[in-house]
Amino acid sequence: MNVKEYLIARMKKGTIHLALLDPDKQDSSEAGSIAKKMKEAGADAIMIGGSTGVTSENLGATARSIKEMSGLPTIHFPGGPTLSKEVDSIFFMSMVNSRDPFWIINAQAGASAKVKELGIETISLGYIIVEPGMKVGEVGKADAIKHDDIGRAVGYALACEMFGMDLVYLEAGSGADRPVPPAMISAVKKAISIPLIVGGGIRTPAAANAARLAGADAIVTGTFIEKCSDDTMLRSVVDASKGRR
Repeated sequence: MNVKEYLIARMKKGTIHLALLDPDKQDSSEAGSIAKKMKEAGADAIMIGGSTGVTSENLGATARSIKEMSGLPTIHFPGGPTLSKEVDSIFFMSMVNSRDPFWIINAQAGASAKVKELGIETISLGYIIVEPGMKVGEVGKADAIKHDDIGRAVGYALACEMFGMDLVYLEAGSGADRPVPPAMISAVKKAISIPLIVGGGIRTPAAANAARLAGADAIVTGTFIEKCSDDTMLRSVVDASKGRR
């Protein structure tokens, strides 16, 4: 079973939780320890990536440490052309509401031959930035979707499905003060038939539960994991993401 099949199989049983670790924020040993803790809390897989500061070296070292210490699948969440054969898979993604063609298709075209050469499993993903967007929106020059512009979010998500993408991701940005609104999640989920990932600004059980109830198939937490030293709170957010409150 490859990583995409693993994720889909788990999603069929209910909402899953994906932990996001930035190789530029901690060394590989610490990343492995965090991943082990997240597995114990119930996380289903570990995404690895960041908007800046990711190198082939820290990406590869982080992936190896995570796999050794947690055994969870690793998914490269790219913020640029940096690659490593150490990851199990990569979200081969297009930031569909970027104003810059580099983030929509040019970067992907430039990396595709190397991805194939390295033999990395690709999981195609439509990446939709919702306000405030934060650093990823800034770097990716996103025309972020406003919280009340639900129709625009639905349009982008449907286009991603019609392009044949495996997944859609609504992203408010790491450290966002407001997560993607439940009304937008619900509308997008009702419009598409492929799985929906939601992330950005989810740092409480209530926010995680709201995203799950609105229809998210996967919930991502990143900045929250890096900053939270309370293991009970970490577990509570994962439990809420998976409906185990």
